[in-house]
Amino acid sequence: MKALRFSRSLPRFAAARVAGSVQPGGGARVGPLALVEAPDPAEPGPGWERVRPVLAGICGSDLATVAGKSSRFFEPIVSFPFVPGHEIVGTTDDGARVVVEPVLGCAARDITPPCPACAGGSTGRCEHLTLGHLKPGLQTGYCADTGGGWSTSLMAHASQIHAVPEALSDEAAVMVEPAACAIHAALRARAPGGGLVAVLGAGTLGLCVVAALRRFALPGTVIVGAKHPDQQAEARRLGADVAVAPGEVRRAVRRSARCLAVGKRLSGGADVVLDCVGNAASIHEALAITRPGGRVVLVGMPGPERLDLAPLWQREIELVGAYAYGTEELSDGRSARTFELAFDLAASAGLGRLVSARYPLERYREAIEHAATAGPRGAVKIVFEPQPLKALKSLPQKEKRT
Repeated sequence: MKALRFSRSLPRFAAARVAGSVQPGGGARVGPLALVEAPDPAEPGPGWERVRPVLAGICGSDLATVAGKSSRFFEPIVSFPFVPGHEIVGTTDDGARVVVEPVLGCAARDITPPCPACAGGSTGRCEHLTLGHLKPGLQTGYCADTGGGWSTSLMAHASQIHAVPEALSDEAAVMVEPAACAIHAALRARAPGGGLVAVLGAGTLGLCVVAALRRFALPGTVIVGAKHPDQQAEARRLGADVAVAPGEVRRAVRRSARCLAVGKRLSGGADVVLDCVGNAASIHEALAITRPGGRVVLVGMPGPERLDLAPLWQREIELVGAYAYGTEELSDGRSARTFELAFDLAASAGLGRLVSARYPLERYREAIEHAATAGPRGAVKIVFEPQPLKALKSLPQKEKRT
């Protein structure tokens, strides 16, 4: 098979960090990611199927890894060398079109009895990510045994595989995994009916969060901070009431909440803020615009950050994380698997249109640089098309000139 393989190499990891700080996506040119010919991953045991990726997305966490900026927190729960890629639509050997739910929980690891989280349907909180018959790996795309989406072949357990409805396009299907992350975050927000919600960041995850809020929550007003005009327009299409530049979010929240500015923070603020960026500046902004007793949901993947947590304490703000997916409790009392809801959202919100360009694996450096600069170029989701292709396919008209 052909695969983009990420190896353990501290010198190359450091070089990628330097290159990525100079040129977004530049870490792909000097880091430990390489295109290789390798044997197909072996079947780990009963209940596994081979999946051949048709499209595989480039996620923000993938970009952080390639750029050498991911947190060392993850070191014990990944295994090297791994093939990245966890946003996957592909085909099985019997021709079925599927998406992969990437978390490698107790079922995939053949652990009986399962941990309490997996037993309760919260597979994203699995306690056994290093155990069982698989090497460590929190997800497909970070485990040496399973392979990942940036390849022509990977292995997926039956518990991870979801059939794609015939009417759903490949572009919409590859958005199911990020949509599931967004739905989990939107429901973790517990936004009060008619409440004021702010979303910081309007990349793939931020835009999917806006769509998920409108589909599965009952916010009164949704304010989005988006850097670029195309992102602002897309946020409005997906359900934002107000979409402004990041520097204008605080003013927009103050007007909607009818509160005062007190130094660099607000006296009141939003009921909930979903931070889809995940750096020190965005977390600081989230704390500044959340009302006392409100909630901040950390959706974007953070790294080591230096923060002043005084407002968290003095204003009694809840700071919660939102990672992956599992089983959700809906406002009407029903329970549903997050991926089931994600298929609904991908179709109803037209998320397939967020896929902006496709690249073959051979052009991975260009693809990663494109993904790292997607916003300024009017793009959202950049994907690999791993099966052999003759040329880059670019979907929106503006991207055909790249």
